[in-house]
Amino acid sequence: MYAVGLGVILMLMKYLDMDPVVNWAWWWVLSPFGIAVIWWFWADSTGWTKKQAMKRENERRQARIDKNREAIGTLNHKKRR
Repeated sequence: MYAVGLGVILMLMKYLDMDPVVNWAWWWVLSPFGIAVIWWFWADSTGWTKKQAMKRENERRQARIDKNREAIGTLNHKKRR
């Protein structure tokens, strides 16, 4: 996502004739979009995206379970006297 944001900023700078980017070739300006495409292809083909989504889902699920256990008093393992 950072590469897409950088690409948009560079493209706007080139279009508006801002100083350092105006002298660059268009392929330099558009290269962050290519990097983003390569990143997304790699992330999807290796399963990295799905693993991260499953990790976030499991963390949310465990947090919800812990919150419910704490609410009913079963999370605290101290002996009551």
